[in-house]
Amino acid sequence: MEHVREELDRLIQQRRLGYSSISRMIGRNSSYIQQFIKRGSPRKLDDDDRRTLASFFGVDEQVLGGPPAPMRDGLIEIPVLNVDASAGFGAIAESETAHTRFGFDERWLATLTRAKSASLSIIHVLGDSMEPTLSDGDEVLVDASDQGSRLRDGIYVLRADDALVVKRVTLKPGGRKITISSDNSAYPSWDDVDRSEIQVVGRVIWFGRAI
Repeated sequence: MEHVREELDRLIQQRRLGYSSISRMIGRNSSYIQQFIKRGSPRKLDDDDRRTLASFFGVDEQVLGGPPAPMRDGLIEIPVLNVDASAGFGAIAESETAHTRFGFDERWLATLTRAKSASLSIIHVLGDSMEPTLSDGDEVLVDASDQGSRLRDGIYVLRADDALVVKRVTLKPGGRKITISSDNSAYPSWDDVDRSEIQVVGRVIWFGRAI
């Protein structure tokens, strides 16, 4: 259950929210969430509270201690979030709740990542700054467990204030500074960015495109 508290704390800090505001959102006293995260009381989240929090943060209930995501005929269901990651100058992340799901074969998905399904989600790409790699309207599979100490060269979804962007990240020697760039040369790059100044949502590990 400790990992549930850590993950909920990460989600709250990522949104720059307060424990008391989240407590009030689920109809609890203002210290409820802080006590759960810091003191381990209650031992686990109430089912209704867990569902409300999972919907609010746009994550699978399994992340917050719920049952595993259902498998149907060997398929793992991944939520498609109602949000765009801008391949341009930033899309406002107004809603990160799942509006549908996409089924992936369990064995095929394992060739892409060892992450649990609760760490995976699909979002839409908005804009052309990642052309020709990613196009406007593409759907990208994002692994939220692939960040932090695992950060390496690749394409990531980043959060800047309330905006989401999808960019290429390149680590500088030493690993403390990164370059954030676009594959489309018409857009600027940012060199020598301190890793502490950005919030990494997750690594893009697959994309789909309508023909």
